[in-house]
Amino acid sequence: MTIRKLCALLTAILLPIFSKAQVLPVEGGNLNYRLIGFSVPKIDGAIKYSFEIATGNCNTEKPFRKNIVHTIVQDSSKLITVVPYFGKSYTWRVVYKNKNKIVDKTPFYHFSTLSCPDVDTALLRLRVVESAKKYQDAYVFLDDNKALYDMTGQPVWFMTKVNGIPIIPRDLKMTRHGSITFLFDPPYEIDYNCNVLFKAPATGMVSKDYSEHFHHQFTRLDNGHYMALGEDSVSWGGNGAIAQADTSARKMQFGTLIEYDEQGNVVWSWRSDKYFTASDIRCLLSPNSKKYADVHENAFYFDDKTNYIYVSFRNIDRIVKIKYPEGTVSAAYGMPDTLSRVAANRNLFCGQHACKHSDHGYIYLFDNNSCAINGLPKVEKLTEPADTNAGLKVIWEYQCTIDGVDPNAVQGYNFISGGNVLEMPDGSLFVCMSGGSYCKTFIVNPDKKILWSAIPERWDPTTKKWGIVSEYRANIVYKKDYLERLIWNGEMHALQAKSADGK
Repeated sequence: MTIRKLCALLTAILLPIFSKAQVLPVEGGNLNYRLIGFSVPKIDGAIKYSFEIATGNCNTEKPFRKNIVHTIVQDSSKLITVVPYFGKSYTWRVVYKNKNKIVDKTPFYHFSTLSCPDVDTALLRLRVVESAKKYQDAYVFLDDNKALYDMTGQPVWFMTKVNGIPIIPRDLKMTRHGSITFLFDPPYEIDYNCNVLFKAPATGMVSKDYSEHFHHQFTRLDNGHYMALGEDSVSWGGNGAIAQADTSARKMQFGTLIEYDEQGNVVWSWRSDKYFTASDIRCLLSPNSKKYADVHENAFYFDDKTNYIYVSFRNIDRIVKIKYPEGTVSAAYGMPDTLSRVAANRNLFCGQHACKHSDHGYIYLFDNNSCAINGLPKVEKLTEPADTNAGLKVIWEYQCTIDGVDPNAVQGYNFISGGNVLEMPDGSLFVCMSGGSYCKTFIVNPDKKILWSAIPERWDPTTKKWGIVSEYRANIVYKKDYLERLIWNGEMHALQAKSADGK
């Protein structure tokens, strides 16, 4: 056999396989999302691709044409679009065109969208209070709702069981690597179809306990590694020293920060007890102090441009700045102590969540303002001093408001837990204003104008009223390339899984 004939034979064998691999979504797939990537192979002579999508399971022309809900003509053989409903079957195809002439058509392909109560808008909804004036194409993750919403408040994705387990996640968000991470114990990274990509080790290598006791935040770093908050308990003696052998010593709750590589190996860690037990606030950490039995580590931000990590401790109103990888504390802000040299750091924030460092050089955070009676949360931007003894300086502040509900109920709200803030490209801030009985997500620009706001709500069949759902955190997806990577990665994983099953 000549080389030419051999090549022709291999092409005849491999081309159908290669072509099939380019058809997405997977034939017969059951999807937990309406925001879908459609893809077909290119063919010679085609310069336009007409994507036709119909409801129902159709195999002939007449019912298909009757039920078309989308016809989208474009230059690319790949399309991301939203189908109208969860819990429906769909049929689709692509018509290849050369100018106005039909060159070819694909067969009919089929898939279904799943449904669950989390995306039943008669039961759970994101009610838009202020329509989007910018970022209309963004999407929002709500962790308690276990769903992704568009800016009109419509759900487009929901979390199914993970490893067969029903999960209520915390800190649900997308990564730049085209995946989704969330906090559980242990934390997970999943793809768009909720297949597990990474699961943190369920061991206590850092805490020296049976578990790391993961809590509050889990993040995939830009370098591909993972970072999580954990807990560790340390016996604390009345003389202000660690007293492991002293039976009168009280267990104090401190925190850990753990970095894993892609294989789940611990590559770096930091224990806050080693800092606090030798720090200026050791006088507050007495066995008789109920308030400081737990310093309550609740958020971190790894700035890989400067190699500093900012860690928030809610119960002592403190942010600690750690040099990476040395693990040394470079600065501490928000100190509730009696040292006069750091008096300028006091009362800047109270019960704070979600401290971060901006690319523009300042710290920004969600200040729960829980020290104030009936106080509402604030969002703050603060500059760091050249002299660490000088204290932070507030350069911008936004006072959160309660709206979209009965104003007579305001006195009953508290904001001791939850909330976060994320900086947008134009300097606007995306905020989750969370509390025990009120929650609102919104975007506020540097001029303190609201660009979008919405309230998550659940229907109460007993009272026949909508009640507010208190999310722990919300996260916004505004980078188109990250979103596309998430969708295509998830659908390719589904195709690979189907091929491996021999279906």
